Amino acid sequence: MNVDNFRLQLGGKEYVPIIIGGMGVNISTTELALAAEKLGGIGHISDALIGYVCDRLFKTSYVGRKRKHYAAYSNNPDKSAVLFDLEELAEAQKKYIEYTVSQKTGKGAIFLNCMEKLTMNSSIETLKVRLCAAMDGGIDGLTLAAGLNLRTLDLIQEHKRFRDVKIGIIISSVRALSIFLKRAIRLDRLPDYIVVEGPLAGGHLGFGADDWKKVDLQSIFTEVLAFLKKEELNIPVIAAGGVFTGTDAVDYLKMGASGVQVATRFTISKESGLPAEVKQNYINAREEDIVVNMASTTGYPMRMLTASPTLRYAIKPNCEGLGYLLENGGTCTYINEYYQALAARKPGEPLVIKEKTCLCTGMANYDCWTCGQLTYRLKETTNRLPNGKWQLPSAEDIFLDYQFSRDHSIKLPKPETIS
Repeated sequence: MNVDNFRLQLGGKEYVPIIIGGMGVNISTTELALAAEKLGGIGHISDALIGYVCDRLFKTSYVGRKRKHYAAYSNNPDKSAVLFDLEELAEAQKKYIEYTVSQKTGKGAIFLNCMEKLTMNSSIETLKVRLCAAMDGGIDGLTLAAGLNLRTLDLIQEHKRFRDVKIGIIISSVRALSIFLKRAIRLDRLPDYIVVEGPLAGGHLGFGADDWKKVDLQSIFTEVLAFLKKEELNIPVIAAGGVFTGTDAVDYLKMGASGVQVATRFTISKESGLPAEVKQNYINAREEDIVVNMASTTGYPMRMLTASPTLRYAIKPNCEGLGYLLENGGTCTYINEYYQALAARKPGEPLVIKEKTCLCTGMANYDCWTCGQLTYRLKETTNRLPNGKWQLPSAEDIFLDYQFSRDHSIKLPKPETIS
């Protein structure tokens, strides 16, 4: 039995039950999402740092205009006045979504991963704009991530596509799910799918700093299934975090999953937005090179490679141009640490910041190497080239391996010839 024996039913449509997760900033590129869509699955894009992403894709100047507008605050730790232009935010979001969905050629779908923790110094207003603009742009689905999203549905309940667009939420516990569902039931708008993300996932984790070590995906997944059965709720459940082979996926599909969400193996695909040399670092990583730390200013634990350049950052906060993680009131734990370190530094000493990192700049520069716990196994999925580097498989190679492999086997991509 393989993944192709199953299908994911969402609404009246049927999909290959493979979803590529939304990795920001622009690691899950348009091209990566479209590869899944073409093959009948679901591909995510992420709207993390959407203005910056648009500037790179379309040669716009959202970041430059914002930086120029707030230049007077560049040396001021008080960023309370540094706000996003909501019209420009909506324009950038809609532009990016339209660009991606207009290129669909298959029977799959394109979803958006939307992080609640991108508070942008105006959490409610900016989240509403991002979600509404995505729906205006024609997105097929919205995956609510990085937060409890207690009031997120309220923000978009008046939108004409509120009951048309597919809406899902990523959760890591039954408690988080039950809290979200209480409001969803009051609005008579249940989620169309639930992504249960376990502790082996990449990037931000929905657990306490050490709690992730005490749980496993299978336990959380079965608890969620039991909870939904008890509440008589028929909502598709997607398993995510540590699903490394097609057989891993089948195990969850046989347990009652409607699909699986995968990401780690796609980080090194040709279509991934990571620079080629960074992809080589991912493949070369050893298990001991993968850590969970509290460097993120979101307050969530984050899994990344120890070699991530962002972990050695001591740069001035880039809130005037970026500022996606500014909390309401213009605060950020990296800003606090930066100015404290600046004040304490003695003449001639280097500036050292130990606890937090400037995540906005790190993600924009591909210096924050977030990864899943099984990244060290990427060597099993590709070929070593004569020059010592690793071959980068296509997204199609990886997707089809998930779809058709058996017995935990991994089909390597056809070896490249080096001229």
